[in-house]
Amino acid sequence: MAAHVVAAPVFDELETGLEIGRREIAVTRSDLVKYAGASGDFNPIHWNNDFAVAVELPGVIAHGMFTMGAAVQLVVDWVGDPGRVSDYQTRFTKPVPVADTTGTEEAGAVLQVVGTIGAIDAEARTARVDLAVTNAGQRVLTKAQAVVRFP
Repeated sequence: MAAHVVAAPVFDELETGLEIGRREIAVTRSDLVKYAGASGDFNPIHWNNDFAVAVELPGVIAHGMFTMGAAVQLVVDWVGDPGRVSDYQTRFTKPVPVADTTGTEEAGAVLQVVGTIGAIDAEARTARVDLAVTNAGQRVLTKAQAVVRFP
């Protein structure tokens, strides 16, 4: 996973438009199987290519919540405490197809995540981080926004 995260944030130094970091997240079908076990979501669109194609998907796709969770990790790493993320929402825009790369070192998909300060509330001491999440040049999450509380 290639990552670049800005140093621990200081609320009074934040400004709208500031990039908090960026990273690439390699996704494999093995990751999807592990996530299915942890989440209990064993829908075959996340592991069976024939089934996924039969329901008119491009092939096996990542769980939406897997994608959402992987993306917000950039914010958690930046702020240093997951308890400071008080709200996180998104809309799922496009599926993330994950190619079968079993037996190779390659990822089946790569998510690109860039976090930027979208708004600051000085009275509440919160910052909204807007996440741009793409795969193969296409936005896969829209309005991905995390609110971070500061002491």
